[in-house]
Formats: sequence, structure tokens, C-alpha cells
Amino acid sequence: MLISCIVGAVALVAGLLIGYIIRKTVGEKTIGSAEQVAKNMILDAETRAKAVKKEMVVEAKEEAHHIKAEADKDARERRAEIQKSEKRLIQKEESLDRKIDNLEKKEDIFSKKEQKLRDKEKELETYAAKQIEELERVSGYTAEEAKQILLSDIEKEIRVEASVMIKEIESKAKEEADKKAKEIITGAIQRCAADHVAESTVSVVPLPNDEMKGRIIGREGRNIRAIETQTGVDLIIDDTPEAVIISGFDPVKREIARLVLEKLIIDGRIHPARIEEVVGKAKREVANIIKEEGEQATFEVGVHNLHQELVKLLGRLKYRTSYGQNVLKHSIEVANLAGLMAGELGLDPKLAKRAGLLHDIGKALDHEVEGTHVDIGIDLLRKYREPENVISAMAAHHGDYEAKSMEAVLLAAADALSAARPGARREMLETYIKRLHKLEDIANTTKGVERSYAIQAGREIRIIAKPDEIGDEEIVFLAREISKKIESELEYPGQIKVNVIRETRAIDYAK
Repeated sequence: MLISCIVGAVALVAGLLIGYIIRKTVGEKTIGSAEQVAKNMILDAETRAKAVKKEMVVEAKEEAHHIKAEADKDARERRAEIQKSEKRLIQKEESLDRKIDNLEKKEDIFSKKEQKLRDKEKELETYAAKQIEELERVSGYTAEEAKQILLSDIEKEIRVEASVMIKEIESKAKEEADKKAKEIITGAIQRCAADHVAESTVSVVPLPNDEMKGRIIGREGRNIRAIETQTGVDLIIDDTPEAVIISGFDPVKREIARLVLEKLIIDGRIHPARIEEVVGKAKREVANIIKEEGEQATFEVGVHNLHQELVKLLGRLKYRTSYGQNVLKHSIEVANLAGLMAGELGLDPKLAKRAGLLHDIGKALDHEVEGTHVDIGIDLLRKYREPENVISAMAAHHGDYEAKSMEAVLLAAADALSAARPGARREMLETYIKRLHKLEDIANTTKGVERSYAIQAGREIRIIAKPDEIGDEEIVFLAREISKKIESELEYPGQIKVNVIRETRAIDYAK
């Protein structure tokens, strides 16, 4: 058993030794073969690299040769162009040199001619001076005196001719302008068809009997105080039979007070609590009427997209009068007239109507806000974002601001036309007489006027000129001067005709 184990162990060791020797021998052979293959591959790669390198060098040389050839070609072409340009420049330079030479020659010629002209000018001046001296000696006048006489004669002739020409031009222009204006205004008035008599605001409330006065006053005056406090007006209860007078600057408050009195008189229950209730109802009723009237006015004129506050202010004008003329009706009439005339003249009727309807909007608040109704209206329209052309047209309707458009001029004309037509307004006699006196004073204080007469209710002033101070050719200038003074110093509706008369009489007696 032991021997077997020993033999087995020896055999195992021998086998391991033999295997190691065989493996080592086979590995060395394999490694040697791989090294040889690697060497062959390296040599092959080097050979190929040399071939590729050689090919690339050849291609690079060919490319460089091609580039050089192209560059040489471009250089030759550029040299040719440069030579051509140099040749043209040389030719131009030679041409300029020739022209300069010619100019220098001409300059010399002109210099000589200029010198000759100067010499002749001096000779002429000397000759003219001698002639003037001779003329002065013969005529007995100096040159300055003769010039003044000549200018005076020419001025007289020109003034006469200018006067005749002005008369002809003005006559022709007035005829054409009057004819066209009459056609436009007549057509506008006919198509407008407005009321010829404007209504006035009611300020007197009739009573069924005089006993009602005591009930309105109430015990110790409590009823009348309640009415005045809540409506903001004054009630005048005097000896006027069966009537109560309402006094107040605000036309809307007067209307509220009128409605309150009428409702209380009909109802018969008059005491402070009832008065407060009726005043509230009257205010709501008037507010509704104002809104409806404003909307009706915009609908009637065809003006849309107005701010609701402006519509309400238009409605307030129903209770506002100017010289007895209802302002809302006046505004509607002005809008229609301005729109019709603008349409006839090819202007913007919508702008003219909008500005015409809003031109007196400031009168709705002129009892509450300081300033003229024009300035108040400008602030209102800007507050409610009306277009600037509407604001400028509205602002110019009384001449306070410059008219910046033809629509503004038409608006001023329509306003004057609506206010000046017969029956539209009532003017106090005292104011009317003062205006006539002022008109005559303006004419009488003008140089060359002997006397003047205001006729046709102030629509015309007839002026008698002094014949010894004013010539026939100067009456045109006198009429124009007086017209300008009237325009700048006097306020009046419509227009005033200035008629200047010059008369010379020669009287003798046969004995």
C-alpha cells in the first residue's frame, strides 16, 4: 500500500514536470511566431505610409502650382486694369490742364473787360452828375426835392387807382360772396325748420285762490322755509293775485320748486314732512326729464357716443334761457344750421353738428362754476374726453379763441344766425340804446368824420365825411378804418354795414 502511494506520488510529480516542459516549449514557439507577424505588419504599414505620404506631397505640389498659376493670372489682370486706370487718369489730367489754361485765358479776357466797364461806369457817373447839376440849375429844384415831388405825384395816382381797384374788387367779391352765402344760409334755414319763437322758463306758479298763499306759508312760516331750504330757491308771496313767484339763479332748482308747488297745491296736504317727500319725487322726475331731453336732443341732431354726463348737462339746458331764448333749442338749431352749411361747403357735417350741439354746454353750470360759459365748456369737454377739433371749434364760437378750422367759422356763423333772427331773443331797451350810442361815438371820434347816424336798429351806420379833409379816393380807407374799430370795440349780433358818404356842394347867388 505504501509502495503504491509512493509510486503514485512519483508518477504525479513526473507528469507535472513533463506537462510544464511541454507547455513552456509550445508557448515559446507561439510567442516567436506572433512577434514575427507583428514585425511584418509594421513593415507593411511603414511601406504604405511612405506611399501615401509621397502621393500627398505630389498632390500638394500640384495644388500649389495651380494656386500660383491663378494668382499670377489675377495679378496680370489687376496690373492691366491699373494700367488702364492710370492711362485714363493721365488723359483726364491732360484734359483738366487744357481746361485750366482756357479758363485762365478767359479770366484774363474778363478782367480786361471788367476794367473797361469800370472805366465806362466812372465816365457815366461823371456825366450823370453833370446832367443832374444842369437839371437842378435849370429846374431850380435839388435832386431830393424833385424825388419827393415825383413820389408824391406817384403816390396820389396809386392811391386813386388803388381806391378804384379796391372798390371794384370788394364790390365783385361781396356780390359773389353774398350770393353764395345767401344760397347756403337760406337753404340751411329752410331745411332746418326750427321754431321761430323760443319758450321761456316758467317762474310764476298760479294759485287757485289767495287762501292757498297762507297754507304755503304755514304756521309761523314753517312750510315756506321748508320749501326754500329743500329746493334752494326763494318764494316771493306778495300782493300779486293768485300767484307765487319763484326766484333763483339755478334754472333746474326753479323747475323743481315749480313742480313741488304744483303737486302740493293739487294734493292739498302742505306740511314739512309732505314737502320733503314731494321734493324728493320732484327731483327724481326732473332728473328723468333732463336725461330724456338730453337723449332726445342727441337723437334729433344725430350726434352719438356722447358721455352720459354730457347728455345730462344738455338736458339741463332745457331750463336755461339766454335773452329769453331757450338754450337747448338754440343748441339744436345751431347744430343743424352748422351741419347743413358744412355739408353744402364739402366740410365735415358730423364735426360741425357735434361742436354746435355742445357749444353752450358751459351754460348748464355757469351758475355753479366760476368763469365764462366758453371756458367752463372747454373744461367739461376735456374732462369727458371729447376730440380736440370739437373743443377748438366750440371754443371759437364767440371769438374768445382763434378759429382753427372752417367748421369753427361755420359754428360761429350759425350761432350768430340763430341768436340774431327776429323773435329769437329779447334785448333790454337800455342795452340796445347804449349800443347805438357807442356805435355812433366810434364813428364820430374818427378823423375826417363830420357826423354819423345809426340806422336800421343798429345794423347800419351812415357816416358823413368832411369833404375838405377826405377825398373821394380816401373814403374807402375811412370805411375800412371804422369797420375795424367797430369789430374791436363793440359786441353785436350779425354784422353792421358801414356806409360813408362824401358830398361837396357849391352855392352861388345870381344878383
